Amino acid sequence: MNFYKLSLAAAAFVVASCSTQQKMTKHFNYPETKKVNHTDTYFGENINDPYRWLEDDRAADTKDWVQREVKFTSDYLSQIPFREELRAQLKDIWNYEKVSAPFKEGGYTYFYKNDGLQAQSVLYRKDASGKTEVFLDPNKFSDKGTTSLSGLSFNKKGNLAAYSISEGGSDWNKIITINTLTKEKIDETLNDVKFSGISWLDDEGFFYSSYDKPKEGSVLAGMTDMHKVYFHKLGTKQSDDKLIFGGPEMKRRYLSAYVTRDQRYLVISAANATNGNELYVKDLSKKDSDFVPVVTGFDINARIVDTDGDTLYIFTDKDAPNMRLVKTTIRNPKAQTWTDVIPQQQEVLGITTGGGYFFATYMKDAIDMVKQFDKNGKLIREITLPGKGTVSGFGGKKEEKELYFSFSNYIMPPTIYKFNADTGNSEVYQKPKVKFNPDDYVSEQVFYTSSDGTRVPMMISYKKGLKKDGKNPTILYSYGGFNISLQPGFSVVNAVWMDNGGIYAVPNIRGGGEYGKKWHDAGTKMTKKNVFNDFIAAGEYLQKNGYTSKEYMALSGRSNGGLLVGATMTMRPDLAKVAFPGVGVLDMLRYNKFTAGAGWAYDYGTAEDSREMFEYLKSYSPVHNVKAGTCYPSTMVITGDHDDRVVPAHSFKFGAELQEKQSCANPILVRIETNAGHGAGRSTDQVIGENADLLSFALYEMGIRTLQK
Repeated sequence: MNFYKLSLAAAAFVVASCSTQQKMTKHFNYPETKKVNHTDTYFGENINDPYRWLEDDRAADTKDWVQREVKFTSDYLSQIPFREELRAQLKDIWNYEKVSAPFKEGGYTYFYKNDGLQAQSVLYRKDASGKTEVFLDPNKFSDKGTTSLSGLSFNKKGNLAAYSISEGGSDWNKIITINTLTKEKIDETLNDVKFSGISWLDDEGFFYSSYDKPKEGSVLAGMTDMHKVYFHKLGTKQSDDKLIFGGPEMKRRYLSAYVTRDQRYLVISAANATNGNELYVKDLSKKDSDFVPVVTGFDINARIVDTDGDTLYIFTDKDAPNMRLVKTTIRNPKAQTWTDVIPQQQEVLGITTGGGYFFATYMKDAIDMVKQFDKNGKLIREITLPGKGTVSGFGGKKEEKELYFSFSNYIMPPTIYKFNADTGNSEVYQKPKVKFNPDDYVSEQVFYTSSDGTRVPMMISYKKGLKKDGKNPTILYSYGGFNISLQPGFSVVNAVWMDNGGIYAVPNIRGGGEYGKKWHDAGTKMTKKNVFNDFIAAGEYLQKNGYTSKEYMALSGRSNGGLLVGATMTMRPDLAKVAFPGVGVLDMLRYNKFTAGAGWAYDYGTAEDSREMFEYLKSYSPVHNVKAGTCYPSTMVITGDHDDRVVPAHSFKFGAELQEKQSCANPILVRIETNAGHGAGRSTDQVIGENADLLSFALYEMGIRTLQK
């Protein structure tokens, strides 16, 4: 049976299972989506927005539409013969013990552990005698495991702790304070806390950040653009918390506050976008001291990574697009006084502090190498890593000489190593027992040329013995934004995909941070299409070199990567057979109207900036570039009903446009996860369920009917 006949058979199944209230398109009986007369005007041009009503997630008709889309998607996926087999494979490999690196607070050593399939990892602790007990079990926060531990902070003595929880994946959190010795709650719960750390000031209380809850619009979509830093004194009501920074007199979109380990300084980072920030420092050792501005304006990125008496160590991209570490003094901290401790190099620099040292992680072509320096910038040693991949860790208090780091790549599960900061010796601390043999797989790096001649790296991972005959199911995944680097890391999902004959390919496209600020800026605003062109060129490379072909390729990305997939599939609908725009920013004319979306303007620009910017955004905005009479890939638009970062209206509107205008037998599904947000904090069962659907849909739409074994 050829693929066209199989598609018609699938269509017949769905038609038979759907209600009579749905409208019939050429191939599927999609849930009916009403259209309204709504027009916005930009620089004299009228833009129709027929699905504007889907932005109101509180409305009864939106909820009804969601329920019908959920049923349609469920009905379609239920016909895939190997869907449950893939779910079983995922659970089987996922079911191994996962243990984090330990950390010390007070008289205890803490660590996270998941027995295998627990919804959330559990926080344990061990005392000096070796006795181990559960400290916090997020699995008991809710019945379905959808309430997660999103933050944790101890005071310096370790006798007090405050932790934040997220319900249903929401960015709006609660903070709970406990006595660590008794594990009893000792203060009222703080509500409506968003984008916040928790930083203690001795035993008095802690600093945190939040917005006023939106008075208009839904909890998901309401604008949050004025962050505030508060101090909560233990034993007092949240309503009495003192405003420390921000508010109408110092309006900033993002504020973070932390107290340095020596408890001497309160550091404030203030920003209006995801790139560029101000720095302010308050000397807490001096009564009634004012905040001292270290960096003002939003032209550079800077953060204080360590202090030593009057000395401040600052990690910055000022005059260093690949980053450098500098030092200055609190007496005169302006940029003119900064001197290099670790200067900029050709590779992008990352900094961690531990054991009284600086650990410099250099990224070359998305691969890590690590060097250890003293506080004066003298090289102590280059640290030998287990292979080519990604390293994280080396963090710790100044007095701790036993540090830990984790190493992983696409075919090597993450292994934790214990490292002695003085001797440089390391040993395996925790090696996971995963049902996966790295020796059976290949992960190779290639370089390809984008449409404008730019050289771009890509990692391609697959099972040994693969034939380059163009018939290998391939997932092309990337991100391309916000200075975020995609580095090699192991995934159970990818392991199952490769075990079933699939290829997993990740290009390090522009917009990311793999080559520093210049690489990031080359994929922003009026150069954003470089990102999509790099992604398209990656797909063409894989097809030209026999790894795969159009009929066996799936495009995948989440958040900004969801935009990447949405833009690519509307620019080049012929590139791939399947598309997965996940929790994507898909309405580029209105993204800045929701929650903290306006803070993404450094990368995107906004439709209100200028006619030129408006026209550029309109030219690639996925919602506005779905054209009738076009055959789009088989698509699963993925979102969560509690996503208050990239609101689900983006996905709703894009899915509705695709369902209305799709011209061929490729299905358009909208997969809406309930009790889930942007991605963080989801239960293990939710993650496995989504990925079982994703992998099975990809293979099924590629014409595969039995798994490779």
